[in-house]
Amino acid sequence: MAEIKDPENTILLELTGGTVTIELLADVAPLHCARMKELARSGAYDNVAFHRVIDGFMAQTGDVANGNMEKDFNLRMAGTGGSDMPNLKAEFSSLPHDRGTIGAARSQNPDSANSQFFINFKDNHFLNGQYTVYGRVLEGMEHVDAIVRGEPPANPDRMISMKVAADA
Repeated sequence: MAEIKDPENTILLELTGGTVTIELLADVAPLHCARMKELARSGAYDNVAFHRVIDGFMAQTGDVANGNMEKDFNLRMAGTGGSDMPNLKAEFSSLPHDRGTIGAARSQNPDSANSQFFINFKDNHFLNGQYTVYGRVLEGMEHVDAIVRGEPPANPDRMISMKVAADA
């Protein structure tokens, strides 16, 4: 396991294949990082499906309103919701959307990110400056690569749990 330098800004994402260690970039996108930690600590991300997974592009999840497999999971609606908290203002930076980076999913409005995020399967530089980058996979990208594809997948993979390393 990779050495965790900043447990308060490290996420442990448990997938079917194993743990994905994510470094949050709180110095770059403090609002997005704080939101992810708050939702992780509340358990909101646990059992939420990867509802949009495009081969050669990215895996999207985080619809805490519609994507929870324990509640009223609605595959048809997954991807249309967020948390009860207000949307976040965009925190665009010069960081590129490289393989393994975490980006804030949003609607056409740049300031509409809430709880959904995506993990890039490859360098997706056409997204640069248009979506907030606020983390990157340090370890476990092979587990991300194994997520079932589809829009939505017929039998989606899900986040078993998400924890802030400082709490684990």
